[in-house]
Amino acid sequence: MQKIIIVGATSGIGREMARLYAGAGHLVGATGRRQELLYTLQLEFPNHVITECFDITGPGATAHLESLTRKLGGLDLLVYSAGWGEIMDSLDWAVDKGTVDVNVNGFLEAVHFAWRIFVDQGHGHLVTLSSIASIRGNRHSPAYSAAKAFQSTYFEGLSIKARHMKIPLYLTDVQPGFVDTQMAKGPGRFWVAPPEKAARQILQAINRRRWRVYVTHRWWIIAKIAKWIPSWLYHRIG
Repeated sequence: MQKIIIVGATSGIGREMARLYAGAGHLVGATGRRQELLYTLQLEFPNHVITECFDITGPGATAHLESLTRKLGGLDLLVYSAGWGEIMDSLDWAVDKGTVDVNVNGFLEAVHFAWRIFVDQGHGHLVTLSSIASIRGNRHSPAYSAAKAFQSTYFEGLSIKARHMKIPLYLTDVQPGFVDTQMAKGPGRFWVAPPEKAARQILQAINRRRWRVYVTHRWWIIAKIAKWIPSWLYHRIG
């Protein structure tokens, strides 16, 4: 039985991952800002879900994570599923700041918390849900693309660091395409996957200790195209 914390488990992919892990008999620590949604998740799996209601960008986030870890009796896997961004025609400081607070500052706090535990105990697994949007800049939400790129690049660096430490400390960067959640915004949506399908594929990647995975799997095609399309063309159509 693994002891798992999912940051951002009130809805969407994070909630479905919590349900899958709890249903498989693991002990899940679910976090989020909406107490009523955490409560319904705990009611569904009373023996396998423990909750802690807090904002990962607020004061005392690490203290909440420490409290949840004590309740779980340890930590084997931390998933950072919290994320936020908005589509904007013009720059909005409040939106950009909120995007960075969740996707960079909150992300860093959770990752540093888990990293210390995993290094001390000599094993662990860190997972982040970045985005296919991390690959290139995006005029509709430049801060979101940049913040998700930070997550992916940071995880690549930590993955290399962990490999050199020669301990079983694994990292998985999940880059979802469109999933049918509140975060699926913007024009021209396609290949929209249900959260349940996305969660199942993510769990498979974690079990296989993949360091990067595209969800659903066919989004690797878009990733390859986005990486190699010439800038002069991308700037015309992006």
